[in-house]
Parts: sequence; C-alpha cells; structure tokens
Amino acid sequence: MTFDRAAAAFIAAGGSDRFLMEVGADGKPRGLVEELRGKKLASITQESLDGLAHRLYPTALRDTKVRQFYAPFRAVWNYAAIEGWAKEKKWRLPKRPKGTNVQELKRFRSGSAPTNYEHAARFVGAMSPAPAMLMTALFFTGMRPIELFVLEADMVNVPERWITLRKSKIGEGRGIPIHEFLVPLFDSLCARGGAVFRKPRGEPYPIMENAGGQIKTAIAGARRRTGIKDVSPYTARHSVSTQLVVNGVHPYVKDQILGHAVDDMSRRYTHVPQRPLIDAINTIKVPQVWRECWWWEDPLELSGRLVPGTGARNDLKERRA
Repeated sequence: MTFDRAAAAFIAAGGSDRFLMEVGADGKPRGLVEELRGKKLASITQESLDGLAHRLYPTALRDTKVRQFYAPFRAVWNYAAIEGWAKEKKWRLPKRPKGTNVQELKRFRSGSAPTNYEHAARFVGAMSPAPAMLMTALFFTGMRPIELFVLEADMVNVPERWITLRKSKIGEGRGIPIHEFLVPLFDSLCARGGAVFRKPRGEPYPIMENAGGQIKTAIAGARRRTGIKDVSPYTARHSVSTQLVVNGVHPYVKDQILGHAVDDMSRRYTHVPQRPLIDAINTIKVPQVWRECWWWEDPLELSGRLVPGTGARNDLKERRA
C-alpha cells in the first residue's frame, strides 16, 4: 500500500484532506499526498519523515510542523494500521525547546492582527483593480477570503444590502450585510452573473484550502510599491471585528456579521436581510483615499486593467519588432 492510496481511502472514509491534498495558486497539486505519491508505507522511516518535514517547513515553528505535517501524516497512518495496510507505530514529534525559560520567538505573520483603515486604503490603492476590489469587499464585510472566492451573483441582493451564502465547501450557509460603500461595486460586478470576483482576465479564482493565496502576486506587488508589509486578506477580517468593537457594536451583532454566532434561527433565516446587522456594518467609516480609487468609475469595465506601470510592455515589443 502506498501513502497516496491510503490517504485517498482515509479521505473517502470522512477524514480531512487539510494539508494532505491542496491545490497551489498555479493550479498544481501539492501537500503530503503529492510529496509521498507512490511511496510505500513500509518504506517510510522516522528519519525520512523528519527530513521531509524539514524540507517542506525549514523555518516553521514546532507547533506549525506538528499541525501541518505530522498530525495529518499520523492520521493517515493510523487509518492504514486499522485497515491492516501498515503496522501500528508511534511516530516521534519534534522536541520542544528545553528549559522552562526557553521560548520560541514567533515571526510576525501578516493577517494575524488588525490595521487601521487609512493604512489599508493606501495598500489597496496600490493594487490592480480586480484584487483591489476583492480586498475592498473583505475590509467592509468581514468575510473570509474563501467566501468571496465562491460568491456567485445570485447570492447578492444589492437593493436589500444582503449576501446569502449557501452551504458548500465553506460550511454552514449564513447571511452577511453589505456596507453602503460596496453597493456600486456589487451592483457593477454582479451584472455579468456567475462568480462575482474574478482574476483580471475574467476567470474565477481557484478554490484552495489556503484561501487568500490566490492573490499573493497582487499582495506582493502592493508591498513592493508601498513598503507596507502588514496587510493581507485575513487582515481585513480582524480589522472589521476590531472596528465594530471600537464603534460600540453589540458583541452578539458583531459575531453574527462575522459568522461566529450561528444558531438554528440564524441558519433558518440566512436569506432575510437583518437591519441591525446592516446598520452595524455601516458604522465603519470609509477613508477618502479609498473612495478616490480610479476604478470606482466603472468597476466591471476596469476590472481587467492592471495597476499603472505593471503588465506587458506592448510598446517595447512593437519597438523591438
């Protein structure tokens, strides 16, 4: 039995495919299954496993390696052992630092903390229209990146300022209020039908486990142009949550907006616009620089453009010819 076949059986039986089978931004498969494809279970040793973990996560903290590498591997192995495809084995995990005063210094990760909206506006203003529009929607809805990647036009009720997410890969369906600032954006993009947010060339963003990586090129470009390093797709969700608290929004209302407080009643009425949630999201103030982004004139028409100074230099091609 090979690891990839055991993993496929594990997933088919209801196991999680997180960190096992993923698709990269380039559309190519990656993850443990791809790394160990064709590898017989009997040939995997502790030494080879540790070597692979170091190659895939050379600078990661111990807890990250355990969560993203050793845990999914051991889950598949234990399943294989139950099925009789492998011997039961206790795989060693990386050791913790010795001593009570030893601490691992965590590197700052963009997206793990909120930012102020003036700061975010300068960053988003340096992006090409398509990813800038997606980031704008994140900062004024509090949605998860993957929720915007799967968003279809028929889920958006612009007149009622309401989004209804259907139950899908993102989990339970839920209702989300639309900030008044986003009305022209959704009104324009929903006119074409299908996926609301798309790449500059018009194709939908791929659905990946590591949602947010789909626009990493745009993020990297904006960082180079602005020097701002602490803004990423998940920064928006933290910023919405923090700003609602600062604005005095009731914690339950905030949790409803972010999809944290989900009960039987909210599941049943996800399609019904809720005025308290709409009023709450509208308390987030919009910086003037965000309102002045050049693509607001016609979001749909300009979504295929690139930020000035990037893209193919057709003029140089013609000159060389």
